[in-house]
Amino acid sequence: MDLAKIPQLNHAQSDNFFLLSGPCAIEGEDMAMRIAEHIVKVTDTLKIPYIFKGSFKKANRSRIDSFTGIGDEKALKILRKVSETFKVPTVTDIHEVSDATMAAEYVDVLQIPAFLVRQTDLVVAAAETGKVVNLKKGQFMSPESMKHAVTKVTDTKNEQVLITERGTMFGYQDMVVDFRGVPTMKQYAPVVLDVTHSLQQPNQSSGVTGGRPALIGTMAKAGIAAGVDGLFMETHFDPANAKSDGANMLDLSLLEKLLTDLVALRNTVNAF
Repeated sequence: MDLAKIPQLNHAQSDNFFLLSGPCAIEGEDMAMRIAEHIVKVTDTLKIPYIFKGSFKKANRSRIDSFTGIGDEKALKILRKVSETFKVPTVTDIHEVSDATMAAEYVDVLQIPAFLVRQTDLVVAAAETGKVVNLKKGQFMSPESMKHAVTKVTDTKNEQVLITERGTMFGYQDMVVDFRGVPTMKQYAPVVLDVTHSLQQPNQSSGVTGGRPALIGTMAKAGIAAGVDGLFMETHFDPANAKSDGANMLDLSLLEKLLTDLVALRNTVNAF
């Protein structure tokens, strides 16, 4: 996997993983800056290449009354401020073709949500901005089928593409990660494991997605052992009161210990 094709990760040490992390959604400037500052301090100490994650809007919601955002431009400007303040790249989701050029003015990585990764016009629009494109593997797709999603990006002459594994639907209310897919998808692009969304429990009768955050450490360690290039983790200093995906986010206070353990594990894996 040639991470050198992705300038934002050029400084990545070959023996370490990179991290995409931040809140599920941008709820305001203070919270975004607080979370970013904490993660930057930890990743700088551990020499983990870092990309700040925050959705500028949440288009995929179970209920009509769910939080969707604070306003597109307002949230995107906050993402830009995070990048300029802490000198880190940023990633956000896009949901419509028109989002691509708008978001590309503010962020470094455009992320295609799992439910939309087969939408050719959306993927191509993201690729044509020249930004890094992070393709979330659909919950309904095989690892092998992601080759075609990657090709939609590279056919635009954009080689900056990532694949993110985020679990496969198992029944109606659970997600399962098949780690056999990691080496398969690494044939196509660098592979990221979305640790927190892989632990979602969607389709709850309440209309609010559940999760199993107690297993975040287990899932992340399994990903490192399987050889993923990067990890994706949503985190918040108050998950219980987060406006989106609080049920499966990592408490920010637990991040440093987990990442320290994961770096140690990565070093052990690299020894074999």
